[in-house]
Amino acid sequence: MAEKPGGTEITELAALKALAQPRRQQILQHLTLHGPATSAILARALSLNTGATSYHLRELARYGFVADTAPQEPGAPRTRWWRAIPGDRRFPPPSRRTPGMRAVMDELNRHAYAADLALFERLQRESGAAAGGPGADGGSDRWADAHAYSRGSLRLTLPELQEFFEEYIALMNRYKRPDGETPPGARTVHTRLLAFPGPDGTAHAAHGEDTDDNGRETDAS
Repeated sequence: MAEKPGGTEITELAALKALAQPRRQQILQHLTLHGPATSAILARALSLNTGATSYHLRELARYGFVADTAPQEPGAPRTRWWRAIPGDRRFPPPSRRTPGMRAVMDELNRHAYAADLALFERLQRESGAAAGGPGADGGSDRWADAHAYSRGSLRLTLPELQEFFEEYIALMNRYKRPDGETPPGARTVHTRLLAFPGPDGTAHAAHGEDTDDNGRETDAS
């Protein structure tokens, strides 16, 4: 991996392949959603055997995507708990990808997009079912109402689009904090950003209309 200002670019094909493997993506998602876990916990959750899970974890650890945690007390039995390693990881842009990279990135993105959509739909259903029920924070319906969803379009130059992305990453980093500094009542919030240019000739057709998932509309132009 090559260090770059504002992020770490994954340039090694083997690292991309390690990340693109579907089971490893599931492992990373589980660790991100539920926190540290042993290979046995992950195996039960993902319907794998512990040997296969341990192998996938070692491959992810080899490239810095996960790490095992140390025992909490000196002399405690050695049980390997694994956690996802957060970071601003970036992929080479399409113009700099080799044919091998393009094939791996296509596979990685296909699984990642499908997993993101499935997770969003599942959490939407679960939040809807739980809305109105009592929660540890005094009202789980408030979290159900907090799902943020926006669609919009902007007329940007290429440098502006790049600046927009960097500002989004900076905003994310403003709200990141160590586990020890997380206040009571906080929950993991998953964010995804898709920003892509429309086909040539459509730039003047969009007027920057944003819609949230409650149906309210604002004119962002």
